[in-house]
Amino acid sequence: MRWPRAHSPAAFTNAATEARIGRIIARMTLEQKVGQTIQADISSITPQDLDRYPLGSILAGGNSGPFGDERATSSKWAEMVRQYRAHASASGIPILFGVDAVHGHSNLPGATIFPHNIGLGAMHDPALVQQIGAATADEVSASGIEWTFAPTLAAPQDLRWGRSYEGYSSDPALVATYARAMTLGLQGRLISGNPIAANHVAATAKHFLADGGTFGGKDQGDARLSESLLVAHHAQGYPAAIDAGALTVMISFSSWNGVKNHANRSLITDVLKGRMGFAGLTVGDWNAHGQVDGCTTIHCPQSYNAGLDLMMAPDSWKGLYDNTIADVRAGRIPIARIDDAVRRILRVKAKLGLLDGRKVRDEPSRIGHAEHRAIARRAVAQSLVLLKNEGSLLPIRPGTKVLVVGDGADDMAKQAGGWTITWQGLDTTKKDFPAGQSIYDGIAEAVTANGGTATLSADGRFETRPDVAIVVFGENPYAEFQGDVPTLAYRPQDTSDLKLLKRLRAAGIKVVSVFLSGRPLFTSPEINASDAFVAAWLPGTEGGGVADVLIAGPGGRPRRDFTGRLSFAWPRDARSPIGRPLFPLGYGQSYARPSHVPTLAEAPGIDVAAALNLDHYFEKGLALAPWTMSLSDEGGARPINGGTVSSPSGKVNSRPVDLAAQEDSRMVRWIGAGTVSFDGPKSDLTREAIEGFALVLDGRVDEPPVTPVKLGFAGIDVDVTSLLGKAGPIRLAVPLHCFTTDRALLTAVENPARIATQGPLALTIKRLGLEAVADQRCP
Repeated sequence: MRWPRAHSPAAFTNAATEARIGRIIARMTLEQKVGQTIQADISSITPQDLDRYPLGSILAGGNSGPFGDERATSSKWAEMVRQYRAHASASGIPILFGVDAVHGHSNLPGATIFPHNIGLGAMHDPALVQQIGAATADEVSASGIEWTFAPTLAAPQDLRWGRSYEGYSSDPALVATYARAMTLGLQGRLISGNPIAANHVAATAKHFLADGGTFGGKDQGDARLSESLLVAHHAQGYPAAIDAGALTVMISFSSWNGVKNHANRSLITDVLKGRMGFAGLTVGDWNAHGQVDGCTTIHCPQSYNAGLDLMMAPDSWKGLYDNTIADVRAGRIPIARIDDAVRRILRVKAKLGLLDGRKVRDEPSRIGHAEHRAIARRAVAQSLVLLKNEGSLLPIRPGTKVLVVGDGADDMAKQAGGWTITWQGLDTTKKDFPAGQSIYDGIAEAVTANGGTATLSADGRFETRPDVAIVVFGENPYAEFQGDVPTLAYRPQDTSDLKLLKRLRAAGIKVVSVFLSGRPLFTSPEINASDAFVAAWLPGTEGGGVADVLIAGPGGRPRRDFTGRLSFAWPRDARSPIGRPLFPLGYGQSYARPSHVPTLAEAPGIDVAAALNLDHYFEKGLALAPWTMSLSDEGGARPINGGTVSSPSGKVNSRPVDLAAQEDSRMVRWIGAGTVSFDGPKSDLTREAIEGFALVLDGRVDEPPVTPVKLGFAGIDVDVTSLLGKAGPIRLAVPLHCFTTDRALLTAVENPARIATQGPLALTIKRLGLEAVADQRCP
């Protein structure tokens, strides 16, 4: 199979730089060399640790902030980098500091947040993408950071994948065009003998390879593909990024035909470094080496030998450091492989000016700069795709009374999506971006300036009858693997948005739907219930860009026309992958090119109910739809939507923790009487009881109980205190017949799991659900 050829530019390095690196390596100890190949997260390392452990790189993951503050200022970020830099000076080699600035400097309050990549793909404008990369680099570097883990070059083929919005398009050609543009925007053009400019940062082409082609759209899954499809669909962005000078490439969690990419020497060494001529460093993903057969997070010679240069070991760095030194001494990892990895890492550090004392840039005035926000607003306007506009309802004329409705209308978290302030982006607020605009803010400003009125109504109720309603709704924020879905049906168990649209239409009000999502979804019922329907993706902080297109200027003429076109096909039904689409790749109406949309078939094409999750309640760090997780005590109940949560009276608290992967589990700590509960729609679990299923909890006892602990199912409790009496890993399995055999209870279960105690108790939950078990004994 002919893999595409590429080559890092000659300006990436030169003979003098290579000679200098050679001299540095020659005087390094083994401990210093191994240290260069390991990256720790700021939540699990301190600057002082670098006095003892000469690590080469530090990152701040999606939920890590300087000095424990997720909402730290840019100057605090810069100060943190300075502190790590100071303590790394003992090794004589500066650290390399990276963050996930994937749609702007998205860890930082007040930064400019651009549309997620799926929206940028709809623009079909590589020149604007390059401007976005440059603006992002300016803000990232202005907070002292020199490396971003972007751009994502996946070409997602199954939209059930929760990271689909990180892909520009399913079209590999568009991905390749954008790969070059974003790399040049972030880094600038490489100049021989010179470091990249102070207002640029290192780019990361990721995730190598086929993260967007896994079977079933499962995150961290297996791409079951022929080599020809692997190349044609998933490899095309990398040559463009490498030729443009990308300094780093991140390896994917996923597998190709059962082999984890983190251990695939053929792909990393032979293809990426060989055929594609990549001269920079390869970096792993968050503890992903621990998923390689025969590896753990603290021991994985297989990944080193496959060609991984920098191991992302956020909380496992110390054990990995010690074990890797032992592996080299024992010959399990050749010293030549370590030297090659160190050379590549130092090559990147040289190009960033770190070997020549690059200063920590600290310029708060560049964060959220007006120039950057103007670029973002333009990107929002260009990313909008008009799917329907019956009766030329849009643009909205001067003097119109507008009702702005929907849970996304004035919600910064919903319009920004995941990877915003925090990893999953659930707790982002307008206060985090005081210079930004919600979609309602932008609409109200434009409508008022045009002689009309705009009223915000959360539930669609009104006192003065509007001329038109703009309903802003869609997916709630999510990020990797927590965003995976079983079908492409939009909220199959929650029809509240559809009911709202129909209620407004029944009242004789014209309805414009603005749909926020990280992927095209089966929304034919919602499109039928709308006079106009706009795919707005995840636009970021500049909601005014929506109004720029929807609201007419003086005289009723459009201020901007719709120019966005689908970079992914829009599904006709809820099946995936998409067969015959409703709207094909490249579709998009405009004011200049209107098109009639007939009444659409509303059948989902599959049994959506059969795809709904009745048996699994908690996995990958969150409650699984349709189930919700909450904490309760005598003060009431409080839902867990992400982050650290306490029950109303503070008797129970919970926070995300890592067991095998980033935030894949949740610790619950009782200091008094309280309950953690999983609740949802009435579900018939008779079959599960008859077929010998058990309520199973996988996790860890962090602090054994001193008072009785009750595990509940369908309103019936079983005492499991004796099963939790020892700290350490646990697999708790209680057969359903131990709770009840009453069919009346089993046919309408709303509370399939709860844990209650008087405290104290600390329990980490990794997985909770129903499984068939052979042992049917009761506790």
